[in-house]
Amino acid sequence: MKSLKKIVLIVAVFCLSQNLVAQGEGLFKAKCSACHMLEKNSTGPNLKGVKQKWIDAGEQEQLYKWVENSVGLIATGSSKMANAIKDYSPSAMSAQQVTKEEVDQILDFVDSYVKVETVAPTSVATDGTSDVPVNLKPNYKDNLDLFYWLLVGILIQLIAILVISNSIQTLVKSDYFKKRLSDKSSGLLKAIIVIITFGFIASQNSSFALQFTAPGESVAEPTLWLLVEKSDLYFLIAINVILMGIIIYLRNMFKNFLSMVKTEKEIAKEVPVAKKINKVLTDAVPIEEESKIMLHHEYDGIRELDNNLPPWWVWGFVATVIFAIYYMVDYHVLGTSDLQIKAYEKDMKQSEKDVKAYLSKMAMNVDETNATIMTAASDISAGKSIFQTNCVTCHNPNGEGNIGPNLTDKAWIYGFDVKDVYKTIKLGAPNGMPEHASKLNPIQIQQVSSFVLQLKEAAGKEAQGTIIEK
Repeated sequence: MKSLKKIVLIVAVFCLSQNLVAQGEGLFKAKCSACHMLEKNSTGPNLKGVKQKWIDAGEQEQLYKWVENSVGLIATGSSKMANAIKDYSPSAMSAQQVTKEEVDQILDFVDSYVKVETVAPTSVATDGTSDVPVNLKPNYKDNLDLFYWLLVGILIQLIAILVISNSIQTLVKSDYFKKRLSDKSSGLLKAIIVIITFGFIASQNSSFALQFTAPGESVAEPTLWLLVEKSDLYFLIAINVILMGIIIYLRNMFKNFLSMVKTEKEIAKEVPVAKKINKVLTDAVPIEEESKIMLHHEYDGIRELDNNLPPWWVWGFVATVIFAIYYMVDYHVLGTSDLQIKAYEKDMKQSEKDVKAYLSKMAMNVDETNATIMTAASDISAGKSIFQTNCVTCHNPNGEGNIGPNLTDKAWIYGFDVKDVYKTIKLGAPNGMPEHASKLNPIQIQQVSSFVLQLKEAAGKEAQGTIIEK
């Protein structure tokens, strides 16, 4: 029972400590992060181990007074630690409205903070080259689709090879071929032809023994049943090219064999390819047979032929009728495809998304050389939120100045142009202004710069820097 109580007590203490650390993190971000950074010095010093230093010096209570009012504590001269660090920054630490418990939570969080290492993004040089090699994952979905088409191509070509090979084999074995071949060629020629023929038949038959090795399994892709690498596609393309070469060669061989057994009269009677194509496309009757399709009526000695409509025209007409039926069902009955207006609206919405994505991407390329004032209400609102989180400690909520200068008057220390303000916020300044490049992205820096430049003049800290009438 005692052991159980101990375990419960340990768990309770652990949960309480974790809760206090979480509260300390929130307090640090809200009240300290503008001037202090974790694990390194900034406008304010690194706070890691500070609490223990004040305790070792016997000034733990003085530490709370320092946070509540550092200027007042320095003025009393009662704290050695305060006098030792008062000259760290030209700007005094502003008074903080915090309790002793909150100070302990903040410092405990800082002491327990452990930096999480993240993988830095690949940097890209201005010439488009990458400083770090990028390991791009192949598009396995597209690879698999292409893989299917290449397999279909291989299957079709294998069928063609089989058909041509069987035709050659049948021709070579036929008595008609043997008789004509014996009349026109020597025994040696017959032997060579037979060897070549059966050699190619054997080669095409061996192609059926092709075994495709399963693609690489280096990258997991749970949505696909097969991962196809680029090397696999190259292999299949090579197979397709080889099979196409075999088909062309076998076709030429078949034509050569066929020409060897035809007589000159048979060759002369063959209809040219152009005439065959013309017959298929026009279905025209030869001139010598036009009397068969001559109509009986005539006018002024002119008689009409009853020719059929050109097949290509009939096919085209049938195709348009089929397409019209398909179009009606697809677009108007089922509504599967989008009509022009709906398709246009979809394209416009997609274009808007593309434009926003492009602008967002380009905005990340902003720096102190090309920053511009952002006027959109959403950007000004975002800038205000960033200002309240990171800047009010030193500049007060309305920008009237505290530790930092008044941001609402006409006096500027580092320049009034948006590029100057952007640079100051991004890189910091020697008089205590911390850099914010590690906290804010380029868009956020531009937003808060634009917010600062539209602040209305407010009474506060006296003017610093050069007064610019603008």
